[in-house]
Amino acid sequence: MTKKLLPGENHPQCSACFINSVGDTLESILDLAKTEGMLFKWGSGTGTNLSAIREEDAHLWGGGRASGPLSFMKGFDAFAGVIKSGGTTRRAAKMVILNSDHPDIEKFIWCKAKEEKKAHTLIDAGYDSSLDGDAYSSVFFQNANNSVRATDEFMQAVEADTDWWTRSVVGSEKRARYKARELMREIAEATHQCGDPGMQFDTTINRWHTSKATARINASNPCSEYMFLDDSACNLASLNLMKFVGPGGSFDVEAFRQAVDTVILAQEILVDNASYPTEKIAKNSHDFRPLGLGYANLGAMLMSLGIPYDSDQGRDYAGAITAIMCGQSYLTSARIAEAVGPCPGYPENEESFLKVIRMHWDAVSGIDSKRVPPAMFAAAEACWHEAYEVGSLTGYRNAQTTVLAPTGTIGFMMDCDTTGVEPDLALVKYKKLVGGGVIKIVNNTVPQALIKLGYTAEQTEQIVSHIDSTGTIEGANHLKPEHLAVFDCSFRPQNGVRFIHHMGHVRMMAAVQPFISGAISKTINMPEESTVEDIMDAYIESWRLGLKAVAIYRDGSKRVQPLSSGTGKGEKKMTALTPGTVEKVVYRPIRRKLEDERQSVTHKFSIGGHEGYITVGLYSDGTPGEVFISMAKE
Repeated sequence: MTKKLLPGENHPQCSACFINSVGDTLESILDLAKTEGMLFKWGSGTGTNLSAIREEDAHLWGGGRASGPLSFMKGFDAFAGVIKSGGTTRRAAKMVILNSDHPDIEKFIWCKAKEEKKAHTLIDAGYDSSLDGDAYSSVFFQNANNSVRATDEFMQAVEADTDWWTRSVVGSEKRARYKARELMREIAEATHQCGDPGMQFDTTINRWHTSKATARINASNPCSEYMFLDDSACNLASLNLMKFVGPGGSFDVEAFRQAVDTVILAQEILVDNASYPTEKIAKNSHDFRPLGLGYANLGAMLMSLGIPYDSDQGRDYAGAITAIMCGQSYLTSARIAEAVGPCPGYPENEESFLKVIRMHWDAVSGIDSKRVPPAMFAAAEACWHEAYEVGSLTGYRNAQTTVLAPTGTIGFMMDCDTTGVEPDLALVKYKKLVGGGVIKIVNNTVPQALIKLGYTAEQTEQIVSHIDSTGTIEGANHLKPEHLAVFDCSFRPQNGVRFIHHMGHVRMMAAVQPFISGAISKTINMPEESTVEDIMDAYIESWRLGLKAVAIYRDGSKRVQPLSSGTGKGEKKMTALTPGTVEKVVYRPIRRKLEDERQSVTHKFSIGGHEGYITVGLYSDGTPGEVFISMAKE
């Protein structure tokens, strides 16, 4: 039974991530444009694999020649740019995917890089270089992330430097021959120039697919973490890992398991109380009930514990925590199925469901138990053992349970120093604001890490002051050289030289991917001097290590960058602020809880004859702590 389709008061659109299908007909292509537009209107993101659309210059059934998927990408991009996300200044979230054997793959690889060059020319001519300025708003393909879908067959051809054929969409005849390695180099060259396209590894994605009997996975959401059936949706949630770290630096495993249990149940309840934009998405949401629980602040947590992000211990710690989260999620899903039955899509997919759960369980043996607390490793094993044993009897309520989403904007509200699985971009970073201005964001985990490493309060204060004034921890008095790696970040600091090598990002993703139902939204950050070969090697190694998707950002490859360490090309002016630009230093807020009984002030007002009240709850010192607005009429 499906719910009300359009978001409304009783059934809001609760999913943030959507995957839409498209067929090789004009009607289907226009339907996709409408569906995407409605999703953008309600603030959600969507992704589609356009490989079903026949290539440019192919014969049409009614006569004439096809214009190809890139021509329609221009239309989709224009709609996304106009509607934006919920009608706000935030850009629409959109993913476009094309298979590596599609005849238009080479045009797809270069489409965004060529438009980026046009934007650079306009900027050099004096046009506004901001994201929504005249330069970027007048070129195509700026409102979507692009990804190439590659099979193991293609990646093996890249390694062997053998031929690769594209094939016609209708009839599958061979169309053009490439050297696979040369095609991969073109992907890397385009990425070096503009950050796109990313890569999605089709064979790996479908190997870990729980619902193979129903259909294959063709696409993802805009950030590549949600990967499931076409015409499906996923609601997201994230846990702040720092909230489970005790004063002594121990991770509260049981509290974490209970939090996972509670949030998965809440997300499961949302599925039947939400609306969906199309009948197909509504049906798949009820039949497979995919969820997307993840976490934020991994980088800050590791730093607070004195563990370098790019280290074997850091990877094992992250793998164990992720294993607990996903294992507990499927255990909860099995227990819900025991009470109300498995999802309707489970029976025909039981074999692949159990096989994938077993694959997750087997992956726990890859974690070095000597590098993580005994209770953490024991919980990782126990979660998957119970999830498999219970699920083999009851089935599972949810086809997917976990993803690692970017958690960028919501991270501010969650008091996070770092996003999902990312390390910090820099200990001091700058964020451009819509409408002008810059905020300077300072990492707040450093003092906790220094105390954990044995520094005195006085030494900690001196080191933090050094960071505030220089933008780097390097050169700080009292800091021991062996502790520098703990504070390494994605980008080289403005006055320093250290940063996490891009393969450190890849290896961290590989450590947690076996314990995620979907994939990981994680950009591999590379310094400005990185080469095309570096990018090519990163893509190939990501596939070898079992990642499902990967995206790369080379510092300085774009003329505009919202978040920066201030070291990239075109971003050096971040520290020499231009007239009229406001710099605001932002530290993570300290949350104070109000007492159960508190004083308050109530103000009565009237608007158009309708009475209302504003009630402000106060702390004991008289400062406001909460605000409620109530109206006599809705």
